[in-house]
Amino acid sequence: MKKKEPRRAAPPTGPTQRQLRAGENIRHLIVEILARDEIHDPQILGASITVGEVRMSPDLRHANVFVSLLGDSDATLIAAALNHASAFIRGRMAKAIDSKFTPKLKFIADSSYDFASHIDELLAKPHVLQDLDRKPTKINDDEV
Repeated sequence: MKKKEPRRAAPPTGPTQRQLRAGENIRHLIVEILARDEIHDPQILGASITVGEVRMSPDLRHANVFVSLLGDSDATLIAAALNHASAFIRGRMAKAIDSKFTPKLKFIADSSYDFASHIDELLAKPHVLQDLDRKPTKINDDEV
């Protein structure tokens, strides 16, 4: 008689609670550093930078920071400038963070806001609005 092997849980597909919590803490620290205008780069100084999300690696040693810029400016230029200043930001974070190590930061231009506005534009088109205004046809129970 064969013994049944115990079922193993499926590996997690998304970030763990620890990664999410650490990412949110890092995001708050970066926002504080940017709000104080401590970085004297002309591209960053005075810019309205939004830190949308911070994704942490499983070992919490690397952080991908998604940034966007208010207005029509190119977020990739700001991301490049922030990558250049990442050592300075990391040093400021090390003083405030309560962790064994400070993660290495990689700034990435966030295009999710552009994608969301594109979806809004598509939904505002007249031929889409006419489809949204139609009432769904009722299916009889006999036909199913």
